[in-house]
Amino acid sequence: MKTTLHTTLFQFALVWLLGSSVLNGSLVAASDVTWPGFLGPQRDGWVNHFQPPAEWPESLNKMWQVDVGTGYGSPLVVEDRVYQHARQGNDEVLQCLELATGKQIWKQIHAVPFQASSGGERHGNGPKSSPIIADGRIFTMSSLGEISAWDAGSGDLLWRRDYRERFPKNHPNWGASTSPIVDGDRVIAHVGNDDEGALIALDVETGNELWSQGNDGAAYSSPLAVTIHGVRQIVDWNHRALVSVDRDSGLALWEFPLPQYTSNQNMPTPTWHNGRILLGGENRGIFGLEPEINDGKWSVKERWFQKDVALDMSTAVINGDRLFGFSHYKKGQLFSLDTATGEVLWQGPGRTADNVAFLSIPDHIVALLDDGQLQVLKATEGTLEEVASYQVADSPTWAPPVLLKNGLLIKDQTSLALWSFE
Repeated sequence: MKTTLHTTLFQFALVWLLGSSVLNGSLVAASDVTWPGFLGPQRDGWVNHFQPPAEWPESLNKMWQVDVGTGYGSPLVVEDRVYQHARQGNDEVLQCLELATGKQIWKQIHAVPFQASSGGERHGNGPKSSPIIADGRIFTMSSLGEISAWDAGSGDLLWRRDYRERFPKNHPNWGASTSPIVDGDRVIAHVGNDDEGALIALDVETGNELWSQGNDGAAYSSPLAVTIHGVRQIVDWNHRALVSVDRDSGLALWEFPLPQYTSNQNMPTPTWHNGRILLGGENRGIFGLEPEINDGKWSVKERWFQKDVALDMSTAVINGDRLFGFSHYKKGQLFSLDTATGEVLWQGPGRTADNVAFLSIPDHIVALLDDGQLQVLKATEGTLEEVASYQVADSPTWAPPVLLKNGLLIKDQTSLALWSFE
């Protein structure tokens, strides 16, 4: 009896130690981190649960890697689960995986007969929109612009809205890339094509349309939900202009014309900081815009403009009072600018990458280059200072990374991997 008890205790301890080394050494305990969608909880790339180590490790440890399909959608994390929207063959798939192991819990399949237009073949046919999760529901947008709601626990389809009857081609030229946002009881996205479309709000429970605003064509940028001068509003950069809409009623509040023309696409998501919206466009520099309200009438003032750097496809992030981004000038270079004045503080070397996905952490910027290199940069105003660099993929990495407390999720061309800092 004593021998059996000792053996049992030993086995229990061994299992506990192994489990502890996986969960505590590389991941996070369940419910410690929630990453609900594109650029995190506030859609600004700020990671408030990660503390930079005193000394960055020389290398990272790959805990698991699974094939999930093609596409640029961000992974989502809630408690001990990871959700990934991607494409396999002719279908778009939504998968739920165990965070600790990568083991599949459920998988849902939706046929999406999308084919990338000429010039976009290298980006593939996978979804470019990032899903979002709220109150147990996952909302996805297919490359054809269909909005679907799924039960996060079971994967069951709850509802789907397809605007192709209203807009025969319900996506811009290279496919729907805007990432829906959830604000309270509504999910909001821009539907339509290059020539016509609308910003819409749907009830999260039923999918019923609550309001539809405007007739502007869709761009590739994603909407923001912000409170400006006490008014909750949706800021959306469409094909024609940056517009703001009252969140509750859908009424237009203000706009700043910045149209998409020729090959200059409206792609990056605007950045909100200290009462200003920082908007950058391909070959059009960066603007510092400040919305105002006087006697009940809204307007937007251009506080500064600079033309030395511009945002093409990469969305910038804030650290302190500085904007960190990636300009397509000189065939791709990192930069930092002062958000109060627009002054460019530093620029990195040219020919760095085609795209960079950013996150912001205390005193640092995490930059995932599209060649699979992850750079950690000091958030300084003096010069580009790299403190660590890791190769986290061997194929293109266009999807935004997700930073956990002691690890990160990386989606490359076809797979999703979990890396640990220990």
